[in-house]
Amino acid sequence: ISNMLVSSSSAFLRTASVKAMTAASVRGVTRRTAATFAGSASSSSSSFNYGTGIAATIGASLLYMHATSDDEVREQREQQLSSLMGIEKTYNFWGGKSAEAAAKEVEEKFGAYWPRNIMILFGPPGAGKGTHAPKIVDLLGLPQLSTGDMLRAAVAAQTPVGKQAEAVMKAGGLVSDDIVVGIIKDRIQEDDCKFGFILDGFPRTLKQAKALDAMLAKEGATVTKVIEMNVPDSVLEERICGRWIHKSSGRSFHVKFAPPKSMELDAAGKPIPESMKDDETGEPLMQRKDDTATALVKRLQGYHKETVPILKHYMPKGIVKSVNANQGMEGVWSEVLAALSRPKSD
Repeated sequence: ISNMLVSSSSAFLRTASVKAMTAASVRGVTRRTAATFAGSASSSSSSFNYGTGIAATIGASLLYMHATSDDEVREQREQQLSSLMGIEKTYNFWGGKSAEAAAKEVEEKFGAYWPRNIMILFGPPGAGKGTHAPKIVDLLGLPQLSTGDMLRAAVAAQTPVGKQAEAVMKAGGLVSDDIVVGIIKDRIQEDDCKFGFILDGFPRTLKQAKALDAMLAKEGATVTKVIEMNVPDSVLEERICGRWIHKSSGRSFHVKFAPPKSMELDAAGKPIPESMKDDETGEPLMQRKDDTATALVKRLQGYHKETVPILKHYMPKGIVKSVNANQGMEGVWSEVLAALSRPKSD
């Protein structure tokens, strides 16, 4: 019996599709449960007992049965297993619901009852937020919210808050904190934010941080993680001031780290502006007006002056994590992952 169970378990496990292991979360839970059953079987037949044999067979059977997203195929496999194992009906883990319906139900429960993961990313110009923020989005499945994008979208949609913002901008004024917070409030009600979101570019001041906290508190939410990407100002000057942009495509070049093929240097070792051309089109490259040493000094002074109070505001909550962004990309990402992870208890 032991040999038969081991043999049948192996056969079922070989049949299970690798692709199926990346399916919906509810199916994933079922497969992990099944894999636990299957993995409990000893590789040595001498120590193999009837109980672990049954567990292995159940696990392998579940893997086989749920290794497809096609309901009709899954039903056929249920019938095959029922016949093979001599039982009338295989167990439905979802109370008669389809895996898709069960997955949606779980998502709705998480969205309604589980605390939202609300994250703020801080970093001076050139720190690498633009490089690592998309990775966080892919990892956690949370949208990255830029105040500029939200503002433009609200104005385009002519929402009540968007109309207020448009009127202020047409008059040449600065959009108030109340309007910006109102735009964020509207945006985070959308379905893609139900599990959380990542704020980039907001808050910029302590006043904005407190306004954000007050808005979130009304729905019982709070900021759950603040990640600061640290880079020395001297390094940032080299990163920013050496950057050249192809305006129409957005392609970025750097005189030291990624120079265009056409670059020529003058006697002082500095790039000749006329030689800076896009590799693909041959069109002239440009430098942003604020990508200069003089402009950067002012930007950094403002950043440090505004950011330090915000970090001090959130530090007592134990949610602020600092990342050394003055290293290779892999090293930075490793620290970002550590900052995102839940601390391990001793």
